[in-house]
Amino acid sequence: MGYRSLRECVIDLEKHGHLKRIKEEVDPNLEMSAIHLEAFENDGPALFFENVKGSKFPAVSNLFGTVERSKFMFRDAWKDVQQLIALKSDPMVALKQPLKHLNVPFIALKALPLKSQFNKPVAAFTCSISDLPQIIHWPKDGGPFVTLPAVYTEDIDKPGIMNANLGMYRIQLGGNEYIQNKEIGLHYQLHRGIGVHQTKSNAKGLPLKVSIFVGGPPSHILSAVMPLPEGMSEMTFAGALNKRRFRYFYDSDGFCISSDADFVITGEVYPNENKPEGPFGDHLGYYSLQHQFPLMKVKNVYHRKDAIWPFTVVGRPPQEDTAFGALIHELTGSAIKDELPGVHEVHAVDAAGVHPLLLAIGSERYTPFLENPRPAELLTISNHILGTGQLSLAKWLFIASKQDNEKLSTHIELEFFKHVLERIDLKRDLHFHTKTSIDTLDYSGDGLNTGSKLVLAAVGKPIRELGTDKPQNLVLPDSFSKVNVVMPGVLSIEGPKYSEAGEHAINLLIEALPVELQEKFPWITVCDDSDFVSQSLKNWLWVTFTRSNPSHDVYGVKSIFENKHWGCLGSMVVDARIKPHHAPAVEMPGDIRRKAKEILNKAT
Repeated sequence: MGYRSLRECVIDLEKHGHLKRIKEEVDPNLEMSAIHLEAFENDGPALFFENVKGSKFPAVSNLFGTVERSKFMFRDAWKDVQQLIALKSDPMVALKQPLKHLNVPFIALKALPLKSQFNKPVAAFTCSISDLPQIIHWPKDGGPFVTLPAVYTEDIDKPGIMNANLGMYRIQLGGNEYIQNKEIGLHYQLHRGIGVHQTKSNAKGLPLKVSIFVGGPPSHILSAVMPLPEGMSEMTFAGALNKRRFRYFYDSDGFCISSDADFVITGEVYPNENKPEGPFGDHLGYYSLQHQFPLMKVKNVYHRKDAIWPFTVVGRPPQEDTAFGALIHELTGSAIKDELPGVHEVHAVDAAGVHPLLLAIGSERYTPFLENPRPAELLTISNHILGTGQLSLAKWLFIASKQDNEKLSTHIELEFFKHVLERIDLKRDLHFHTKTSIDTLDYSGDGLNTGSKLVLAAVGKPIRELGTDKPQNLVLPDSFSKVNVVMPGVLSIEGPKYSEAGEHAINLLIEALPVELQEKFPWITVCDDSDFVSQSLKNWLWVTFTRSNPSHDVYGVKSIFENKHWGCLGSMVVDARIKPHHAPAVEMPGDIRRKAKEILNKAT
């Protein structure tokens, strides 16, 4: 089946027990967000908000809250799309198994975008930005945001839908310095297709036309975040996944309009016109702070007669975008292996905020004749990973060799870290990249988009047995307390609150730690709350990798330099305390959470 609208999807989900209705009036200021969080955290259903305070439009959230529900929505096209992506990633598959892939060209042809002539339901009505649900997700957000937009732009040099970009970039509807109903904020980060389009438009001194599609079949939402093989358009993917071609037309002002969307906001971004955007509680679990981002001047806001406003909430993972990631992984399968030779797996760790931490498994085949190999091919592969698209935004990359353990998986995180820590030579196997680009949302570096990276490559047989018991007779400086074992080979130590003298405190700790500690605990995380960090692997991942910038926050017992290569003879120490330049963590007020639970319990 192919949904012709978001409403058709809502009806289908409700019919099969995947959706509940919230009938009472809900406040878009925090309340809707808190209700969504309660539902997601309890593996709850999709939610249909019938009565949104201040807006005539209903809303829906948690559509993609579980992989099971997502696959249900795409049940008729799931296997076909997996086949289509696999063939696009590796065309030789069709030559090796021609009979198995006979239907793929027909799937692609039937998914090509279709220009509408008559059926244009989204253009039935117009409204103002202020008529839309003004959802404020977290207490310190700078205003209401669109969190599931599909932002459409075209290449000014090669116009047309087949060269267009569809991406999910957050949209600020009001607040800050925006002129109500006339201006909105468009936030996009590094390595996004829209940036190429704006650069070309700027060079010609012309505005970039932007169409923001909100709602429509769920395949349109997923297509905006899907990392597709080169040459496959997001609109074709949306058509294939929905078994209904992406329908579109151009309005009288030359803007592309999705016929099946619930809402379309059109406008223009002029060269060098920016305004402050944010703050916004984002997917690392902290606020992205206020910065200058492109200003979009609103032309029209179209909507269907029966329009529904979809939204999600991002914050400390896991959230609904975690399910997005799992869904994408299932769809793309082995595509990463085809794109990066020698790579068997790359896993962006959700609990660490996705971009900060990558785990990878590669091949180590350069020197099979050596009894004690050292990382070689793994380092070549790590450079390839860190030079590829959004993977290049990572700060930490742990990479191990497939040849050392054929059963090793990056998705079994505890076992992967154990494997690496047993083998890593801290004198040799730490490779820094300094003064480089990191994720826009990551404030652990020394400026917007700027920070460092560290590759930790491990190959060969184990060189140590990891400790599992808390070290006895460990004497710490007066300002440090609470030592806990997080997992084999990893300690968390509670330090003093960070200050400008923070490095001095770490140096005092390092001087007090014995070199022999490395034999059991090669990794030490210094933190603000050791009990919290050691409570779960997820807590350790979140604190350690979102609150550290490798070049500034990695220390070592008996550190050494060898021709500008840094290493250490004893344990590696990571300062993951909260620092003055870090963004604050998101937190929902308790009274809002309690009210959200009450409202959710009444849902039918």
